[in-house]
Amino acid sequence: MVSLNRDALVEKVIAGKRISSDEAVGLYQFPLEELGALANARRDLAKAKSYGGRGRDIVTYIVDRNINYTNVCNVYCKFCAFYRTEKDEDHYVLSFEQIDQKLDELSAAGGVQILMQGGHHPKLPLQWYIDLLHHIREKYPHINIHGFSPPEFQHFAETFQMPLREVISEFTKAGLGSIPGGGGEILVDRVRKRISPLKINSDQWLEVMQTAHELGLKSSATMMFGHVETIAERIEHLQRIRDQQDSSGGFTAFICWTFQPRHTVLKVERTAGVAEYLRTQALARIFLDNIDNVQSSWV
Repeated sequence: MVSLNRDALVEKVIAGKRISSDEAVGLYQFPLEELGALANARRDLAKAKSYGGRGRDIVTYIVDRNINYTNVCNVYCKFCAFYRTEKDEDHYVLSFEQIDQKLDELSAAGGVQILMQGGHHPKLPLQWYIDLLHHIREKYPHINIHGFSPPEFQHFAETFQMPLREVISEFTKAGLGSIPGGGGEILVDRVRKRISPLKINSDQWLEVMQTAHELGLKSSATMMFGHVETIAERIEHLQRIRDQQDSSGGFTAFICWTFQPRHTVLKVERTAGVAEYLRTQALARIFLDNIDNVQSSWV
C-alpha cells in the first residue's frame, strides 16, 4: 500500500466517505474476501438511502434486449470481433422489419427497453436513424430506446457535419430515451491509442456524456478492462467517471466487463480472470460513491 493507514482506510470505507485514487490502489491489494465485504458495506449504505429508506428490502429488474443494427464499421478496434467492412460477406444492416421482429419478441416477454448500438457505418444517412427512432417510438411506445454510444454520436457529428449538441437533440426529439456508455473502454489515451487508435479519445467520450446530460438525457458508464491497461489506469478511468458524475450527474449505472480475446487481433500477455473481475467490481462499488447502481456484466 502507498503509506496508508489500513485500519483508518477500512473505517473510511465503512463510514461511506470518499476515497482517493491512492487509497483505491491500496484497497485493490486487500484480500478479495475483505474487499468484497467492504464493497457490500458500501452497497448496503446506498440501498439504505433508496426508496425512502426501504431499499434493503427491494430488488428491481427490467427485461430488455440488445439490438445491433449494423456490424459495418470503419474504426477497426483491435479488441473487437464484431465489426465487418462492406466488402465482408457477412456484413449487414438490419431492416426495420427485422428490428420489428426483435421488438415483437421482446414485447411478448414483457420487455420495456432495448440497448441499440452499431458500428460506425460510413454511408447510412442521418434520415435513416431519425426514421428508425420515429418508427420504434410510434409502434412500441412502451419500450425505452437506450441507444447510440458516445463514439457513434461523435461519428454522426463528423459524418453529417453537425454540431454534437444538435445531433443529440435531433435524436432525442425523434424518440431516443437514454444513452449507453459503450466505447468507454479505458478513459486513458495511452491505452486508447493502442487498442482503438481511430476511435474518439477520452475527452471526446466525456464531452458526449456532458452534452447529453445537459440536454436532460440519462446514460450509463462502462469500462472494458483486462488488456493493456495498468491497475493505476483502471483507477484513473474510475476517477474520470466519478469527476464527470460530480459535474453533470447523469449516470444511472456503471458496468464493467473483461476483454474477450477470441477472434480479435489484440494480443495481450494475459487477460483478467474471475478473481480480478470481482476485485475490480468491488473497487468500483467503493470508489464510485456518486453512482447508485453498479451492475454485473454477463459477458
